[in-house]
Amino acid sequence: MNYKTSLLVLIIIAAYLVSPSYSNAQAKFVGSKTCGVCHKTEKQGQQLKIWSESKHSQAYKTLLSAKADEIAMKKGGKKAAETPACLKCHVGDNALVESAFKEEGVQCETCHGAGSEYKAMKVMKIKADAIGKGLTDHKDVSKFCVTCHNADSPTFKGFKYEEMVKKIAHPTPKG
Repeated sequence: MNYKTSLLVLIIIAAYLVSPSYSNAQAKFVGSKTCGVCHKTEKQGQQLKIWSESKHSQAYKTLLSAKADEIAMKKGGKKAAETPACLKCHVGDNALVESAFKEEGVQCETCHGAGSEYKAMKVMKIKADAIGKGLTDHKDVSKFCVTCHNADSPTFKGFKYEEMVKKIAHPTPKG
């Protein structure tokens, strides 16, 4: 390999290593208020209002009750708000539980992933770009919902997906 070819290979490798490509590890949680800056308007389907009036927004708070602690203790846990099995459905994954947004309960990023990399309007305008930057696009929403809404929950009373999804529906914004 000659000098010019070697130099070109090194430049390509260096460019690849320092490129700003998306990595899930670099994404940070931004919270529902940040998402709500755009997703509160009529044009954007009022998702912030829909969420704030839903039981999802209160999910963490339900873990702060004596009844929740009693249930957690029976399951071999400690306080419900400290029990991973409770937190995974009342907040989300461990990274969200450890974030500053735990008390928001089941919020935007519980379902859609940490938003720091896709929150910008220029990214969100093109769905493929947003997905490329970490927006979770559930191919089967019902399958995702039943990861929490199922008989493993000690308070499960059945889950009627078609009925419940209407309560948190995300109207498609019209351009």
